Amino acid sequence: MAITIRALADDDIDAVVEFSVRAWKPVFESFAQVLGSRIYQRLYPDWLAGQAQAVAGVCRDEKSHVWVAEMDGRLAGFAAVVFHEAPTRGEIDMLAVDPECQRRGVADALITYAVERISESGAVLAEIGTGGDPGHAPARAAYEKAGFTALPLVRYYKAL
Repeated sequence: MAITIRALADDDIDAVVEFSVRAWKPVFESFAQVLGSRIYQRLYPDWLAGQAQAVAGVCRDEKSHVWVAEMDGRLAGFAAVVFHEAPTRGEIDMLAVDPECQRRGVADALITYAVERISESGAVLAEIGTGGDPGHAPARAAYEKAGFTALPLVRYYKAL
């Protein structure tokens, strides 16, 4: 099954949003377990709408460079890159793979493609962020496999 990557088209956005929220459902379930219901509800009162809005926003942001992966004639994943200065670096700002297409090389292909575009731009650094919770374990494994080095950060919350 060949994976092809191309620029996002406006017609793709609804499908990208739909599979992205399905892909991130386990992440938000993990957040709920790690944070507990009081903090989780304060941070994510409607995670589904918030995440859908965030994905659509990145897809429509003129500062984002967005590509989709296709496999078997359907959208299988997407990646969005933004560029920063001082030092010049490219950030894979968002990446999601349709749960029906996971573990078939789509994330690897998107990461490789995005890093190649970042390198071609003249950037001196590629970066990507993710969570340290159990729901993000597959993302961490993919990024480490692609050669990224983790800098562990911790964010604390307290419900008031």
